[in-house]
Amino acid sequence: MEIVRELREIPNLALALGFFDGVHLGHQAVIGSAVKASQYTGCGSAVVTFKEHPYCYFKRESPKYILTHEDKYKYLEKLGIDYVIELDFAEICHMTPIEYLQNVLVKYFSPKAISTGFNHRFGVDKSGNVLFLSECQDRFHYYYIATPPESIFGDIISSTAIRRYIKNGVVDMAASMLGRKFSVSGTVKKGRQLGRTIGYPTANIIYPSDIVEPPYGVYDVEVDLEDGTSYRGLANFGLAPTVTNAGVANLETYLLNFDGDLYDKTIKVNFNRMIRPEIKFNNFDELKTQIDFDIQSMY
Repeated sequence: MEIVRELREIPNLALALGFFDGVHLGHQAVIGSAVKASQYTGCGSAVVTFKEHPYCYFKRESPKYILTHEDKYKYLEKLGIDYVIELDFAEICHMTPIEYLQNVLVKYFSPKAISTGFNHRFGVDKSGNVLFLSECQDRFHYYYIATPPESIFGDIISSTAIRRYIKNGVVDMAASMLGRKFSVSGTVKKGRQLGRTIGYPTANIIYPSDIVEPPYGVYDVEVDLEDGTSYRGLANFGLAPTVTNAGVANLETYLLNFDGDLYDKTIKVNFNRMIRPEIKFNNFDELKTQIDFDIQSMY
């Protein structure tokens, strides 16, 4: 998969339009429609997106993402996309829908097909929509696909809903919408090593500042290591008030049945479910007893 950051002619593509934060099941349906169209017509497939969320332009601040850009593009590649066209939102947000369609999408990509979500909006004042794209398909010789909403238990899948579930600690519901577990990655750093003193050494990573945060608490997790192996784990996300006075939230994970050195190695922590909120204990003995109970609750 090629990431294209400067506009150039790549004709005859099937395009999927959207920011696709999370690459959740609804996004996968939109992207899958473009990939299928490319296979049917014998052309390439591309996602047309932006480096930063439009929120950054309008609000002058960055939102909390569900995925890092690196992970987002890995998932797009797994879906069979040939190109990611990364546009500068500031350069196109003042275009009318026809200007964007004609002077960007048609001019550079001569699309054979265009796929979007059912509620896709674009152009100045969000005046472009699915009806506009449908009405223009004969004029510009592309086939338009408006992908209907995906839902779970009557709840429409969206990045907004997924962020809400993660923020509320309902990470299992977020996973149902993502089609995979919510996860974060990081390099293991040496901490105060106090967990070793009570028999529960942890792999500590700094929680990514641009990723949506679950509530401070203890989680049942799955940990993927660089060598391809995975381990069940018990993770604490928060300030670890019993053992430290640090004001920075960390993700500290005890890997069950693991014996080895993970310092300076990258791990991926996949959240299964929240077990309990973070608690400050009076001493290490109380903390150890609670960890024993937490591990028992995982089975």
